[in-house]
Amino acid sequence: MKKHSARVAPLSACNSPVLTLTKVEGEDRIRENVVGTTDTQSAGATTGAESGSNRRRLHCCIRVTTVQVRKALWGVAMVICVCSSWAGSTQLAKLTFKQFDAPFTLTWFATTWNCLFFPLYYIGHLCKSPERQTPRQRFRECCRFFGDDGLTPKVFFTKVAPFGLLWILTNYLYLQALRKINTTDVSALFCCNKAFVFLLSWIVLRDRFMGVRIVAAILAIAGIVMMTYADGFHSHSVIGITFVVASASMSALYKVLFKMVLGSAKFGEAALFLSIVGSANFVFISFVPVILYFTHVEYIGSLADIPWAYLCGVAGLLFAFNILVNFGIAITYPTLISLGIVLSVPVNAMVDLYTCEIHFNTVRLIAVFIICLGFLMLLLPEDWDQCIIQLSTKLRKRDEPAESSAEAGAATGLNWRGRARTSMSTFAH
Repeated sequence: MKKHSARVAPLSACNSPVLTLTKVEGEDRIRENVVGTTDTQSAGATTGAESGSNRRRLHCCIRVTTVQVRKALWGVAMVICVCSSWAGSTQLAKLTFKQFDAPFTLTWFATTWNCLFFPLYYIGHLCKSPERQTPRQRFRECCRFFGDDGLTPKVFFTKVAPFGLLWILTNYLYLQALRKINTTDVSALFCCNKAFVFLLSWIVLRDRFMGVRIVAAILAIAGIVMMTYADGFHSHSVIGITFVVASASMSALYKVLFKMVLGSAKFGEAALFLSIVGSANFVFISFVPVILYFTHVEYIGSLADIPWAYLCGVAGLLFAFNILVNFGIAITYPTLISLGIVLSVPVNAMVDLYTCEIHFNTVRLIAVFIICLGFLMLLLPEDWDQCIIQLSTKLRKRDEPAESSAEAGAATGLNWRGRARTSMSTFAH
C-alpha cells in the first residue's frame, strides 16, 4: 500500500467531493521519472546519441499519455457509477418513505454499514500489499492517524464523536428533505454544499480568495431563493428547502473541520475512521430508534411490514457511493468524481418527470441551472485564468507563423513579378 498510498478525507454519505484533500504519490513518481529521463535525454543529445534520446522521449510520452488515457477512461466509469449510486439512493429513499416513514431509523441503519469499510480495506491490503500484516498490526498502524497514543477515549470523544454527529445530521436532514419536496430539488440544492465549503474554508482555513468562486457562491444562494419562489413560498416546500440547505451546511462544516482538526488521511486511516463512525453509531445511537418506536414518532406495526429490500438497497447504494467518493481518487481525477454528483440532478429530473411528481416551471429550471453552473464553476482549478492565458498565447504563436509565411509568400510573388517586368523591358531594348 505504500506505493499507491494517497491522502483522502472521509466524506459523508450525502456529500460530494468538494474540498480537495487528495495527493496521490504515484503521480509524483511518474513525473520524477519523466524529468529524470528527459535529463538523460539531453545529456545523450549532447554526446551525439540523438536517435536513442528521441526513442526514450517517445517512450516517456507514450507512457504518460497511456496513464492519462487510463485515468480518463476510469473517470468516465467513475462518473457513471457515482451518478447512478447517488441518484439511485435518493430515488430509493423516496420510495422507502411511502412504506416506512422513519428517516432517523433509515439514517441509523445506513450509517451502521460503515463498519464494513476497514474489513474490506484489509482484504484489499492482503491482496495487493507485498508486506502483509495481521489485522491487529494494521489497526495499530492506522490508529497513529489520531496521534502518538492512538485511539484513546479522549481522542474518540474530541476528534471522532463530533464528526459522527455531523455525519448523522447531514444524512438525517437530507432524508427529511426528501419527505417534503421532490428529489430533483433536493439533489440540486445539496450541490450548494460546495459553495458553503468554499466560504467556510476561506474564512476558517484562510484559503486563497478567488473571484470566480465568490460568483459561484452568489449563484448558489440565488438558486436557493429562486427554488423557494418556484413553489410560491408554501410552508411545506420552505421546510423541505430549509432541511436540505441545513444538510448541505452540515456537510460543509464536516469537511472543513476535518481538514482543520485531523488534516488528511491515507486509505487505511480513512477506512478505519469510517468504521469507527459506523461502530459508534451502532453502540451509542441504537437507543434513539427504539425511543422513536415506542413514542410512535417512527412507528411500524410489525417487523414483517418493514421493507427490508428497500432499506438494504438504500444502505448499499450509499455505501457504494462512499467507497467511490473516498477511494476513487486512486484510479481517476477528483474532478470527475465531483462531476458525477451534479449529473445526478438531470437524472433525478428525468425520473421525476416520468413519474409525474414535479412541475418544471421557468423559475425552477433557472434555479436548477444556476445552482449546477455554480457547482461547475467551483470545480475550476485555482490557476484556471493562467491556463487560459497560456492557451491563448500558444494559439497566437501558432497563428503568427502562418501569417508571416503568407506575407513572405506575397512578398516573393511581388519580387517575381518585378523580375519578370525587368526581363521583359530588357528584351525589348
